[in-house]
Amino acid sequence: MLHGTGNQQSRPDSRGTGLPSYVANYIVACQVACYIGYNRPVAAEAKLSHTAAMILQAIDAGYVYGFSVMEMTGLPSGTVYPAMQRLEKEDLIRSQWERQSIADAAQRPPRKYYKLTRTGKATLEASQKRYPLLAKLISSRAAENT
Repeated sequence: MLHGTGNQQSRPDSRGTGLPSYVANYIVACQVACYIGYNRPVAAEAKLSHTAAMILQAIDAGYVYGFSVMEMTGLPSGTVYPAMQRLEKEDLIRSQWERQSIADAAQRPPRKYYKLTRTGKATLEASQKRYPLLAKLISSRAAENT
């Protein structure tokens, strides 16, 4: 009997498992979910948003801390910092805080510096194919700022 209704009979599974059909269906559903969960295809190249590609391009061009990336890209902090956190979680960039003594000597808060990982460089190269004007945009903005 199924739990709760009192009047339903459990039927043996048609797959020949000997289990009631509701149990067998649950097991099959779990096996499918596990199969899908563990065998996700891995894309040959990551598909980046335009924003993420701009940030990677800016870091590659030497704008290696958050505020300089904001100045270079023209993106607000509410866009840049969350995107940089995602890029770091995806192992496309790596960050490191500067030493407090350096920040103290410059009389400013410490900066968090970013650099591209190998995966980040490969992803940036792939994104330049997807966004061909991106490199020109960053280099033209760099010329404006000098």
